[in-house]
Amino acid sequence: MGEPRSLTKRHKRSLSGRLSAVAAALCLTSATVALLPAPSTAATGPGGETVAEGGHTARISRTEYGIPHILAQDFDGLGYGYGYAFAQDNVCELADQVVTLRGERSQFFGPDGESGEGSDLASDTYYKGQLRAGTVQRLLDRKAPLGPTAELRRMVEGYAAGYNRYLRDTGVDKLPDPRCKGKPWVRPITALDLWSVVYDVNRITATVPLAPDIGDAKPPAAGAGGTAASGTSDGKDTAASKTPAGKGTAASGTSRATAAASLTPGAQGLATAGVGSNGWALGRDATRTGNAMVLANPHLPWTVGNFRFYQVQLTIPGTLDVSGAGLYGTPLVEIGHNQSLAWTHTASDAQHASFYALKLVPGDPTSYVVDGKAERMKRRTVPVTVRDENGRLSTVDRTLYTSRFGPVLSSAWTTKTAYAVRDANADNLRSMNTWLAMGKAHSLAQLRTAQNTYQGIPWTYTLAADTSGGTYFTDSSAVPRLTDAQLGRCTLPAGKETPAALDGSTSACAWGSDPDALVPGIYGPSRQPKLNRTDYVANSNNGPQYTNPEAPLTGLPGVYDIDPHLDQRAQLGLRMIAQRANGTDGLGAPGFTRATLRASMLGNRVLSAETGRDDVVDMCRAHPRLTTTDGTEVDVQQACTTLARWDTRADTTSRGAALWITFFNRLLDNGPPDTWRRVPYDPAQPLTTPRGINGDDVRVQHALADAVQDFAARDLPVDTELGAVQKWAGIPLPGCDVGCFDVVDAGPGSGTGTPPAGAFGSSFLMAVELTPDGPRAHTLLTYGQSSNPASPHYTDQTRLFSRKQWVTERFTQAEIADDPALTVTTLHS
Repeated sequence: MGEPRSLTKRHKRSLSGRLSAVAAALCLTSATVALLPAPSTAATGPGGETVAEGGHTARISRTEYGIPHILAQDFDGLGYGYGYAFAQDNVCELADQVVTLRGERSQFFGPDGESGEGSDLASDTYYKGQLRAGTVQRLLDRKAPLGPTAELRRMVEGYAAGYNRYLRDTGVDKLPDPRCKGKPWVRPITALDLWSVVYDVNRITATVPLAPDIGDAKPPAAGAGGTAASGTSDGKDTAASKTPAGKGTAASGTSRATAAASLTPGAQGLATAGVGSNGWALGRDATRTGNAMVLANPHLPWTVGNFRFYQVQLTIPGTLDVSGAGLYGTPLVEIGHNQSLAWTHTASDAQHASFYALKLVPGDPTSYVVDGKAERMKRRTVPVTVRDENGRLSTVDRTLYTSRFGPVLSSAWTTKTAYAVRDANADNLRSMNTWLAMGKAHSLAQLRTAQNTYQGIPWTYTLAADTSGGTYFTDSSAVPRLTDAQLGRCTLPAGKETPAALDGSTSACAWGSDPDALVPGIYGPSRQPKLNRTDYVANSNNGPQYTNPEAPLTGLPGVYDIDPHLDQRAQLGLRMIAQRANGTDGLGAPGFTRATLRASMLGNRVLSAETGRDDVVDMCRAHPRLTTTDGTEVDVQQACTTLARWDTRADTTSRGAALWITFFNRLLDNGPPDTWRRVPYDPAQPLTTPRGINGDDVRVQHALADAVQDFAARDLPVDTELGAVQKWAGIPLPGCDVGCFDVVDAGPGSGTGTPPAGAFGSSFLMAVELTPDGPRAHTLLTYGQSSNPASPHYTDQTRLFSRKQWVTERFTQAEIADDPALTVTTLHS
């Protein structure tokens, strides 16, 4: 997806009795049988929640690399098969997510987590508060389009039942993944748990990274000039009073389940959560065959559960047949294709939330002023179960504070000012409605209708193409309805430790509404960026303006963050498309084919080197000895020779790429790029500036000397192959993070250890051509289908990625049946 760096109830019965009955009624076979619908029943979960069970039928056909193709006659069965297949590969990841979303990490791992780092207590406070407030359930109680459609409700119930079926059949004590084998926190899940996963994913660019900050929020102590507020015991929303604060203690850090976040000075909106992407939709004028093509290349963390992709095909004959990938724990394909339509997403550059600065009432830090009138923060007391170092459980009461603008944050809460965050996706459980309708769509017009009807895409651009040969780009995500005039008069400047924020003391700075917006506070479809082309639309997390430089998108509201200053990856992507159009990229005759699309994706070009390597070589040839930042003189002649011989590619075998990455990252740490560029940024040349590197700048010379010193300290030759220092579970990785199109950021030990060291970058790759005879696709899930290090599917596709190889997709039932590696499991009553 895109650059920023995660229940309905049924009849209750006794869990033990229900499991015994279902175990007797269900059977598991390895042969294909008739798919017959059956009555559905339910069981009761550990907290009294309803756990869907039984009454589902599905066939799971796994082709090479463990890719599941789920076939069912209804949405109940489709979800059942999907949940079962996912559990086979990733039972620990979803179990861990559920512990987080139920606010139970402190209960199982202690208030500071398994590693002793970060605040599980703060995370639990936030998520327990969300459960006690009934936030997700309230959204579920809405009718579609605001709430989930009936098909989705059945599919999610089936998914929970399928996951639970696998858990029951296998047994927690016999799970294949040692990370959660026999653990008490691995339990049956409910549909509400899965909807909570969806809700978390929708808000991952705003509220979720701030969950620990929200969970730790408390007013300043009385001695600081204000008075503290007390907790309550009933958990109801009340106006905060002027008595001592609740019993819980604050803890610093972040939860394992959320990305690190802080109030970012200078940002009026919230930074997205460390994700990024490249996306291309190529029309009939850009390809040799005249068929449209789509390239998907989301960049995401490789180890964060709710940001990993799982590849799957979901089929209900005559109703749905969609292939692609979805984020862990979500029930659908979110990037993919069907018979005649393909799409991908990149992270939108628009704002999806706002900080509001609250002007506090003197002497009362839990009241704030709006339009001259005082309002009290609402307070919710949350009991959290905590395990101490001796394994004893106790309960602490924690308090959450909320304003009319949203939850109040711990950071920068003084006697005069507090900060709240308003998330445009705070009421969004519509995303799955949108993706299901997109999966059913067979044209760009139907895709637009799906997005306009449900308005549920949370934080990404959409790039799509269909068999007509047309392409489409839009930012249909949930964006605050703020005018440029409001941004101008309402934005308060950032301080040293405070963000730029909107003025919360006047209702004139509140979000407005569009008449065609499904919910108040966001822009409606008529104001969203859109572009149709027959050549191409492309995005690499830049703003909408240069989706296609031949047709710049202008005149949009400023909240969509239009910035003509393209970063290097965005420039490289547009350059790659232009060079393929005129055949100057070394890949043969002009125009894209499936082969040249794949070759472009994994060509591992590095724009920072293409436009700056020669400048650096000229510099180091003129200065064979350079001084490091700490004043040490080093000989850079061998480094200079290495860079001169380097092909400027980030292949695993490239000698010079590792040195360049180290050098360029050092350079980026030495000040704004324009100050050491040979050609600075020129608004009149946004596609080609800035470029080059000024070798006379002492910071450039220091950066190369520092890189050479760093290699010596690590006992590495300066011509070390990139794959020797960039790995996943010991497998060499291509790509880079300094102007590469194929983004990869990993160390020599990534994918190993407990927990495994992290990596970031290209995740699910899809290159698909929409031919008159059906889709022809190649895919690659860089980290494999399973997060279990003991699984053969933990690294099998990583080895392909290392060798620039792809998986040929099997889409039709005949193609699936023809796979020599095929295994079939049929779940039925």
